[in-house]
Amino acid sequence: MIGVRHREFLELLIKNKTGLTVDNFSKALGITRTAVRQHLASLEANTLVTKSITRPSGGRPEQLYILTEKGNNSFPRQYSWFAQLLIGMLEQEAGEEGAGERLAALGEKVAKQLRANEAAGENLSVSGQVEKLAALMEELGYRVNRNAPANIKGIPVIEADNCVFHDLAEKHPQVCRFDLALLSTFTDSKVVHEACMVKGANVCRFRFDTDEPESISSISAPPAK
Repeated sequence: MIGVRHREFLELLIKNKTGLTVDNFSKALGITRTAVRQHLASLEANTLVTKSITRPSGGRPEQLYILTEKGNNSFPRQYSWFAQLLIGMLEQEAGEEGAGERLAALGEKVAKQLRANEAAGENLSVSGQVEKLAALMEELGYRVNRNAPANIKGIPVIEADNCVFHDLAEKHPQVCRFDLALLSTFTDSKVVHEACMVKGANVCRFRFDTDEPESISSISAPPAK
């Protein structure tokens, strides 16, 4: 979580995209140059801010600091609102079941693209594919519990205590079809959705079976509340 003071640094930089110097921060925030350097060191360590070019001055050149991509992305975006518009339009055109089928097909397509990008792991076992998938999910913003117990066949279980689609899935439960299709196709396995936060669970838990993967049309989404 970004603290109040660090948020002030980021807000100054979002308004000054060419960068700011230590003196600029000191004057704008009313704190010492030493304090500014300490905050900038912390922000750099968290890859929210980075050094840019130096700027000529009357004496020594002044170092400019700018936002990184991560720093830019730390500001709220209204992706959820836009996604709801798209899903609502899809439901109007194809109905809830049709929308679910299209989302599942999209999940399968994305999984194949991810597998193609991970060509080095083509010969991994199902357990290896599940572990690789867990790492990818963390990159997408899921908080995956790496200590979740494996199933009786020794295949890791993926358990996440957050859902990047939670608000959207509450209004459109068929969105889970995308996740389930992606997980099934990426791991070449059948996926059992053992727990779902949209249905009131504390986590989303996915168990993987080494049987032949279900067809996309047979993967069921959690029912609407």
